[in-house]
Amino acid sequence: MAKKQVTIKEIAKQSGVSVSTVSRVLNDSPSVAPEKRKRIQEVIDQLGFQPSMLARGMVSKETYTFAVIVPDITNPYFTSLIFEIEQYSKKRGYSLLLVNTMTAGKNKDENSSTYEINNFKTIKEKQVDGVIILGGEIDKVDVDPHYIKALNDLHKQIPVIIIGQKHVGCQCIFIERNHEKGVIALTQHLLALGHRDIAFIGGEPGVIITEERLRAFKNTLSIYSRIKDEYIILTDYYTKDGYNAMRQLIGADTPLPSAIVAINDNVAMGAIRALTDAGLNCPIDVKIVSCDYFSNSEYNVPRLTTIDQHNEYLGQFAVSKLINIIHSQDNDSQFFHEPELIIRESCGTYLKEDQS
Repeated sequence: MAKKQVTIKEIAKQSGVSVSTVSRVLNDSPSVAPEKRKRIQEVIDQLGFQPSMLARGMVSKETYTFAVIVPDITNPYFTSLIFEIEQYSKKRGYSLLLVNTMTAGKNKDENSSTYEINNFKTIKEKQVDGVIILGGEIDKVDVDPHYIKALNDLHKQIPVIIIGQKHVGCQCIFIERNHEKGVIALTQHLLALGHRDIAFIGGEPGVIITEERLRAFKNTLSIYSRIKDEYIILTDYYTKDGYNAMRQLIGADTPLPSAIVAINDNVAMGAIRALTDAGLNCPIDVKIVSCDYFSNSEYNVPRLTTIDQHNEYLGQFAVSKLINIIHSQDNDSQFFHEPELIIRESCGTYLKEDQS
């Protein structure tokens, strides 16, 4: 004989409360008194009730789904952030709809803003509860005004959180990272080691993260040394870009810089490969450091000196803030971003305890 399915009505009856009160407990609403919540939870546990997402959505008008928009799923920065967002969303009872616009990297389209705007329609049709945007058009210094309008229209219907630097005219909620602090720490570290001829490679021109990190590099270096334009090579964020930039430095008429700041670990690894192909060595011939830690760079040869941006905290904060906004509980909490300098072999100094 089939086991009778437990319903919310049955839980409400045995708990001596209304169906709406049971629903608030299931949806983790803070408006239920602790004693009453405990009594209802005991009945839920006793009956072995397992609420389905569909049933929860019918009661609360929520789908318990977030859309995450990313311009390139192959980029380790976005991959690590998505992983943290998905892990924390799952703990809070939400699933993800991943939208990979492919508007960055080797597959990027010149008409990227239009393509991203078209994805907003799909997101609306899916009736998600909230949207998290990681990069893309919004990361540009000069954003297409049509994109800003479309983004604001989306935000009027669905709460939108953007992990990126705020743009004037955009009404979405921004979680801003401190792009400059880590670069300053890296450059000061190289200066303290005695380097004065330092290059900066990688990063796409016209993108906020590139412009802010380059500005921090130049400002810090200019205090102690002269900035050499031939040592500034902006390309993109991928391994081949680091390789090509390093080849350009090797082939130039000017002497090689003694140290290099790369926009991220991928670019740094590409530069190290180019050095090796030219019969040179990192860190013996050129020291290389990175502004952005990617998973497993500690197993590179040599191990990379890098900046850990702590994406685990960034992803959790974005999800938590979005859930609070959806339930009208946001307390205007602030995100405090603290990049961490990790010193390893590639800069020529190495703390042996990092081997673990």
